[in-house]
Amino acid sequence: MTDARRTPLHDEHVALGAALVDFAGWQMPLRYTSDVAEHTAVRTTAGLFDLSHMGEIGVTGPGSGAFLDHALVGNLSALRVHGARYTMLCAEDGGVIDDLIVYRLGDETFMVVANAANHDVALAALRDRAGGFEVTVSDDTASTALVAVQGPAALSIVETLAGEPEGLTVLEADATPAALKYYACLPIRCAGVDGLLARTGYTGEDGFELFVPAAAAPGLWGALMRLGAPLGLVPAGLAARDSLRLEAGMPLYGHELDRTTTPYDAGLGRVVRLDKTDATGAPLPFVGREALQARADSPSTRQLVGLQGLGKRAARAGYPVLASTDAGAAPVGTVTSGAPSPTLGYPIAMAYVTPELSAEGTELAVDVRGRAEPVRVVTLPFYKRPR
Repeated sequence: MTDARRTPLHDEHVALGAALVDFAGWQMPLRYTSDVAEHTAVRTTAGLFDLSHMGEIGVTGPGSGAFLDHALVGNLSALRVHGARYTMLCAEDGGVIDDLIVYRLGDETFMVVANAANHDVALAALRDRAGGFEVTVSDDTASTALVAVQGPAALSIVETLAGEPEGLTVLEADATPAALKYYACLPIRCAGVDGLLARTGYTGEDGFELFVPAAAAPGLWGALMRLGAPLGLVPAGLAARDSLRLEAGMPLYGHELDRTTTPYDAGLGRVVRLDKTDATGAPLPFVGREALQARADSPSTRQLVGLQGLGKRAARAGYPVLASTDAGAAPVGTVTSGAPSPTLGYPIAMAYVTPELSAEGTELAVDVRGRAEPVRVVTLPFYKRPR
């Protein structure tokens, strides 16, 4: 008997025959049919994901913008209402505690979405950093469900839902799902309850994420399944989500990011806003600023790269990267994520290597269970959706 928490959609997953696994303290669907079939559906039509295990943290009050500027590495006070931004929560030494998406819902209202595995530590860190700011930090995870529709048919499916009686109504005048920009959100009413529609995702495809009250999730899931099935929508689990994000070169906390890694190590220094200033124009202090400034000014000791497998055996997280396939070749890095790519037809991986070996086209190898498998450094992401 598992002690893992269940999402509001647990019964739907059981009815669909999902293989359930414990993930970050939650019982989640790993797959419904096959990993490759669900992955391919997202690349060609659409997949429906239950992401209700993610952590939703509310930040409200007149000091919300200033607080988030202090607590996170980004310039969140400059985020427009109904905008969204990818950012990070870092420790004083610059190490990444979690990577987050922040949505601005109003002038004094934000929602911070944390990774499920980091929910507790992220919530504790934000509450600890709230001292001295006129702000309230609330944990809204249990009362919130998150459903994602991802893939080329996602817009058509959401528009179909919007055309249904008691379906989806955008509450912003003259706004539509089609006009919603990437990394933006809109207030909605869905089946009579208020929610949020965001054009965000973690698959490398176009898509939408819908935040609704937990009690409304089964009805929303059922409506999307019914309306989306004629357009090719299938339910998709954690396995497909992981292979999709790997193809898209998106980092996963615990793999590409952790407490020993700074945003600069992961090639994400752009999210660190060292140019943040206070009302007087002076540099704005934020948690980790000094360490991150020093890291930005110093030579890199490792770099995150993409690796294309030149054979058939896939590298996996933790496997050593070698200087060559020669016997006794020295380790020069470590694989952080790796798998066969269903879309591309060959193995792919992300890895940290020494900077001098990070150039595109560099020939390396990975120790795959005692055998040196040839790989080539390639530019991330591995896959970009057609525009």
